[in-house]
Amino acid sequence: MAVSMRDLDPAFQGAGQKAGLEIWRIENFNPVPIPKSSYGKFFTGDSYVILKTTALKSGALRHDIHYWLGKDTSQDEAGAAAIKTVELDAALGGRAVQYREVQGHETEKFLSYFKPCIIPQEGGVASGFKHAEAEGHKTRLFVCRGKHVVHVKEVTFARSSLNHDDIFVLDTESKIFQFNGSNSSIQERAKALEVVQYIKDTYHEGKCEVAAIEDGKLMADPETGEFWGFFGGFAPLPRKTANDDDKPADPHPPKLLCVEKEQAEPVETDSLKRELLDTNKCYILDCGLEVFVWMGRNTSLGERKSASRSADELVSSTAQLKPQIIRVIEGFETVMFRSKFVAWPQTIDVTVSEDGRGKVAALLKRQGVNVTGLLKADPIKEEIQPYIDCTGHLQVWHVNGQRKILLPASDQTKFYSGDCYIFQYTYPGEDKEDYLIGTWIGKNSVEEERASANSLTSKLVESIKFQASQARIYEGKEPIQFHSIFQSVIVLKGGLSDAYKTCIAEKEIPDETYSEDGVALFRIQGSGPDNMQAVQVEPVASSLNSCYCYILHNGPAVFTWSGSSTTADDQELVERMVDLIKPNLQSKSQREGTESEQFWDLLGGKLEYPSQKIVREPESDPHLFSCNFSNGNLNVTEIYNFSQDDLMTEDIFIFDCHSEIFVWVGQQVDLKSRTQALTIGEKFLELDFLLENLSCMAPIYVVNEGSEPHFFTRFFKWESSKSEIQGNSFERKLTILKNGRTPLLDKPKRRNPVSYGGRSSSVPDKSQRSSRKMSLSPDRVRVRGRSPAFNALAATFENPNARNLSTPPPVIRKLYPKSVTPDSALLAPKSTSIATLSSSFEQPPPAGGSIMPQSLKATPITPKSNPETNDKETSVTSRMESLTIQEDVKEDEAEDEEGLPIYPYERLKITSTDPATDIDVTRRETYLSSVEFKEKFGMAKDSFYKLPKWKQNKLKMAIQLF
Repeated sequence: MAVSMRDLDPAFQGAGQKAGLEIWRIENFNPVPIPKSSYGKFFTGDSYVILKTTALKSGALRHDIHYWLGKDTSQDEAGAAAIKTVELDAALGGRAVQYREVQGHETEKFLSYFKPCIIPQEGGVASGFKHAEAEGHKTRLFVCRGKHVVHVKEVTFARSSLNHDDIFVLDTESKIFQFNGSNSSIQERAKALEVVQYIKDTYHEGKCEVAAIEDGKLMADPETGEFWGFFGGFAPLPRKTANDDDKPADPHPPKLLCVEKEQAEPVETDSLKRELLDTNKCYILDCGLEVFVWMGRNTSLGERKSASRSADELVSSTAQLKPQIIRVIEGFETVMFRSKFVAWPQTIDVTVSEDGRGKVAALLKRQGVNVTGLLKADPIKEEIQPYIDCTGHLQVWHVNGQRKILLPASDQTKFYSGDCYIFQYTYPGEDKEDYLIGTWIGKNSVEEERASANSLTSKLVESIKFQASQARIYEGKEPIQFHSIFQSVIVLKGGLSDAYKTCIAEKEIPDETYSEDGVALFRIQGSGPDNMQAVQVEPVASSLNSCYCYILHNGPAVFTWSGSSTTADDQELVERMVDLIKPNLQSKSQREGTESEQFWDLLGGKLEYPSQKIVREPESDPHLFSCNFSNGNLNVTEIYNFSQDDLMTEDIFIFDCHSEIFVWVGQQVDLKSRTQALTIGEKFLELDFLLENLSCMAPIYVVNEGSEPHFFTRFFKWESSKSEIQGNSFERKLTILKNGRTPLLDKPKRRNPVSYGGRSSSVPDKSQRSSRKMSLSPDRVRVRGRSPAFNALAATFENPNARNLSTPPPVIRKLYPKSVTPDSALLAPKSTSIATLSSSFEQPPPAGGSIMPQSLKATPITPKSNPETNDKETSVTSRMESLTIQEDVKEDEAEDEEGLPIYPYERLKITSTDPATDIDVTRRETYLSSVEFKEKFGMAKDSFYKLPKWKQNKLKMAIQLF
């Protein structure tokens, strides 16, 4: 589209550069910005242009333009608003969606900007009306309609206006009444209460009484009698009569018209196809309930204005309800528009539109306008966080037919592609234990076993009265929460279940189930020791990728291969995974380009392989939908500008994040619908309502009201207490309205805030730092802060004869490994003596460096004995003992509080003939007495435990006590 500065109204210069609302009123056929304090106030005699700018996670800005026409606005003023909307779109680069909004028939998207409602006032500017002056309170009657957003209309203050189907709000000088028609829904009544709150705050300064009147309630209730007194007493209500506003437009098959030379001519076609739309023309698609104007990329501003006028004429010529007019630009069509066509292509080239936006920006920049908002910003880069506490209790079952078999801890992180698994994770929530129960489905698993796994999982959730969140996870689509719980995952080829073995036997497929003695190749991936995976791939050279590290083994021969694009962190992960897959063997390191012949021989020779990293699908902007599922049919309605209050306890909602979806189930949903929640999620993925190419294997979470996990509530401004109020949606909101706030309920003491990925401002307390509780054998190695399954697999680390010496020892980490508090590196020593002994450990880590120890490439060197140094240490130690007797008493008291027994050093050594039992073998030093601890470490216990974990580990490795 050719752009000229004379086409751009000065009032629009600089518009749409940041997220938010901007509103102009049409005065003398020109747009005039109105102050933000007047946003939401509309006058029936005026026309307005409203711009909604949304910042997307991709870095782009999305624009929606609405022009609102009051019922008393003049035809010329309405036409000016329509034309100015086209000009505003041109100023924004020609990609905005434009909506025509008629008073009383606004779109839900438009009304969502002004929640809970808009109540237009009489008056106007250009139309000759005067804005209504403030005067004494006038008793008014409003009808409220809508389940998700509320359409509010003032009606005649008379009994004849009431009916059994709608909800009415009577606004009197001292009290506001809400009359609930007997046929109205609970959700509509709850939404109407938001209108009552708005009227109370806007017209009564929050100081008036509120009463809810039920249709059919006897006059014995004083408030009911008071309500009917305003209408001259109680009398039966008349049947609702349909007026012009209530009559829907007659639906008819979509008709396509081409606009040329300001004339709209029908396009003859049997079915609507994308190929019918010419980029050099404008079209009108008349669907009855809505009329679309489609504008090709190469059309001029004048052609777009002409098409807009033709659509207005088409709508004004009909005697039916005024339909909505939606104008879309080629390449930025709405889902509703695309759904009218047969097989709309998924990929649209928008290069021309980006170029057009750049031209507009260049023109405005020459005029001295800041154009940063017109150009696409860099994508919002956010560190992916799990938003789940990783110190809980984990159980994993292998599914075999209709049975589930509990796995030992050593097998909890091994998943076969031909099988299905169930996991139950119990972890500390906000004020109670939270549960995540899920199904992991291998990509080669049998369909019958998948159904069995989902059924068994649902029964587990039902057994704890739906107080758990349920997850359905496919291999290769695991979310960050899954990896954070398991921390190390090994995905193996083949399967162990009877169904899988029967399936491959019937199909005469070779059994590729992993064998420790055979040839196997693993791709290593992940972000760190708390999130690493080994995925078995085909043992051929084409499976390699320059961006990853690999483990290749054939019985006793073990190779590690590092691609040219891998980092030191990637290479450290592969060393750690070797200890889990082949813990008793020394690996041979191979760098890309310097491989040995033996390495290539195991892979069957050299082949070409890719060098691009597998990119995790980014988190996209979420969408909320209400659901109606009946007889296998799913209907959804999108809720715009959503909040927690849009989640009604009687309904089921779908929260679509593209890469994963949540199915939220209200507490008052019936049992049958509740048990269909997972099916609803699968149906949503299948139908792909937003035409966003959803994967049917995307993770699905079923979230029950009252037990919402933090990785769901983070998308909202969440108040947990709202779901704890008794009653349905209407009763809950009425309680809040009458109390003036959400009532405070007696709750258990809340846990201290926990850190999710390094943003905590406080050090976790002891309860948060504690390792997971597992009902497993007492001699199992437990590494503090790690998953139980990883701890079991890492048990071999404690045997110096078994561990791969080229591999770094297991890291003993904080609960949230990336969380480093500002003060953790600045702890002051308690005395000069301690500072002298621990000075080498008090230095902060280098900038950008890891807080975990680096790989040790050789056996740790035992410090040489230095008589002079030893004398100094002995002297310092004796001084410390004399100066810190009181401190020792406090330590002993603390140890007594923790209930930890004290053992002699000889019993805590690995080589002890009488070893201490029932201890955490990763923290042997904890069981030393205060005196022995200071003898071995040269500092008091509390000073030692105030050091960051990486410093503690470094000190323990240097001393090599046990």
